[in-house]
Amino acid sequence: MKLLNLCLLALCLILPATAAELKVDLGHGIVAYRTEALLVRQDVRTISVPADVAYRRAMHYRAIPLLALLKGIDANDHLQFVASDGFTAEIPAALLLNKQGSEAWLAIEDPTQPWPALDKNHGHAGPFYVVWTQPQAAHVSLEQWPYQLAAIRKLDSVAERFPAILPDPSLPASSDVQRGFIVFQHTCFACHTLNGEGDAKFGPDLNIPHNPTEYLRADLPRAYIRNPQSLRQWPQAKMQGFDTQALSDADLDAVLVYLRYMAARKLPH
Repeated sequence: MKLLNLCLLALCLILPATAAELKVDLGHGIVAYRTEALLVRQDVRTISVPADVAYRRAMHYRAIPLLALLKGIDANDHLQFVASDGFTAEIPAALLLNKQGSEAWLAIEDPTQPWPALDKNHGHAGPFYVVWTQPQAAHVSLEQWPYQLAAIRKLDSVAERFPAILPDPSLPASSDVQRGFIVFQHTCFACHTLNGEGDAKFGPDLNIPHNPTEYLRADLPRAYIRNPQSLRQWPQAKMQGFDTQALSDADLDAVLVYLRYMAARKLPH
């Protein structure tokens, strides 16, 4: 009986990896891609990622060009990448189609050669992970490297789906609030909702019931975004800090301006 239990446990540990499936919906029905089929495609290759976002070191992956799974998208489309842990990355198709030299790849974990565990409380990156070569060329942000990927969906833009997070449209596009809104979409919105709107299920709402700029001393939101452990030391914390390479001082200033502005635009919830 003990041997049987051990065998069943081993089987449970193996099955999730071998049964991994990525669902892609570009508006014409869901297409499911399984690990086994992806790893034997003719366009799969080994790529090197010198500064991997999840592992924070050089990594090598078996991967296929992401655009190979996104046939027919154009620069006006918008894609959402959904991770199994509740993280959602909003990536405009224009970034994936960029001509600057950045290329998105779908890294595929081979169940026979599993990837290492991530640091601290971030679990495991597999079974699918969007990685980039030459990300700096097109200014790819940290939040546009979704791992634990479960689904890719073509959707309306963030502004169309979630009007409650929009600043007043009368504000000029060059304003710090509008700039901060753009930064917010690329960073905070992958993990958090605002005014109860958004698809992320990773972190708390940033405006309801209270915006962090309302209850934190003026200098602390900045410190927290740079290094969450500088505010509250908690070994189980999952939020990673944004250094100046990931989020410039100017962009950090702008996103804080946006958050302060939205504190006065709460919606009933």
